[in-house]
Amino acid sequence: MDITTIKSALDNETLTGTTITVAGWVRTFRNDRFIALNDGSTIRNPQCVIDQEKVGPETRARFTTSAAVKCTGELVASQGSGQRVEMKVTAVEVLGDSDATAYPIQPKKHSLEFLREQAHLRFRTNTYSAVFRMRHQVSFGIHEYFDLNGYNYFHAPIITASDAEGAGEMFRVSVLDAKTPPLDDQGAVDFKEDFFGRESRLTVSGQLQAELAALALGKVYTFGPTFRAENSNTTRHLAEFWMIEPECAFMDLHGDMDLAEGLCKHLIARVLKNSMDDLVFLDARLKEEEATKPKEQRAEMGLIDRLKFVLENPFERITYTDAINILLRSKPFQKGQFQFPVEWGIDLQSEHERFLVEKHFKKPVIVTGYPAKIKAFYMRTNGPGDFGYSEKARPSLRWTCSSLA
Repeated sequence: MDITTIKSALDNETLTGTTITVAGWVRTFRNDRFIALNDGSTIRNPQCVIDQEKVGPETRARFTTSAAVKCTGELVASQGSGQRVEMKVTAVEVLGDSDATAYPIQPKKHSLEFLREQAHLRFRTNTYSAVFRMRHQVSFGIHEYFDLNGYNYFHAPIITASDAEGAGEMFRVSVLDAKTPPLDDQGAVDFKEDFFGRESRLTVSGQLQAELAALALGKVYTFGPTFRAENSNTTRHLAEFWMIEPECAFMDLHGDMDLAEGLCKHLIARVLKNSMDDLVFLDARLKEEEATKPKEQRAEMGLIDRLKFVLENPFERITYTDAINILLRSKPFQKGQFQFPVEWGIDLQSEHERFLVEKHFKKPVIVTGYPAKIKAFYMRTNGPGDFGYSEKARPSLRWTCSSLA
């Protein structure tokens, strides 16, 4: 018999009144009758009601948290609240046992720190399963958006000899013995003896290769793993992450901003449409966490409201100079409430960005025309007619933008 996903069982009304088979992992087993089962297709758990006269105590004792179980039965209207249907089980089979005395993930809220220590099991929790289902929607939506806009997916190399950003914070890739590498005449490591014949590293960006492809294909984008060997242990720094880098042969800064705004809204709309169950759960978790913070540190909007805020508002577009002037005139600056200084030439901090977005404009904001000294060396210098150009700051402006949402 074919196995039906739990998401289909709960959402497909035509299955009500029919006999189906579902398989998943036990979340809870209560009152010696009710199995809450989850197969990862949705955050929701259907109630599978067993007949105690047909399922012996030896089998019922095996319905422990995370045991793999297959249930066959009729989908009927639920007698309880909170769910449309439940399964009246006619046959049940334990496919894999889970030792209740050793299994560390119990049906309760666990801290993220604890779950990091249980990396092989954390996907079975509501938090991680919700995040990864949403990540699938976002990843699929990225390809969908660029395809709809005529971009070609470009696979940039992961191993490269090019340091695209000039920072030098790259992981080395080598087959040479780290303790006794071959040396050249000057006593340095002789990379000619290495696999690639020269020093090679994990990429920090596919931008250089994508630029070359754009000069032939017109529109390309990369979406793949990139790496940073930066020794900074903060929530904003990762050793490995996936990055999107579009390159277009014929596009100005306004087109670039349109592309960024369009991508953000496309992905948010997709998640709101396809992942609402997961969003509701994560929204509730966020509210619980916010409630533990001092009132002045709590976010004004929940997760779902924040996503709708970005989706439903046009992005405001201002220059860096305008942003600094707004911050200098703001009450938080006048009252000394900003933790970081505000002056022309500084990089905007999170508190500055949040003021511009949440307090001043009350919409997402794109800032362009940053000072050259805080931007990458390869950014194009602004000139007369460019958005963000300022005669006053002419020698030190770059043609670049960032989106604050």
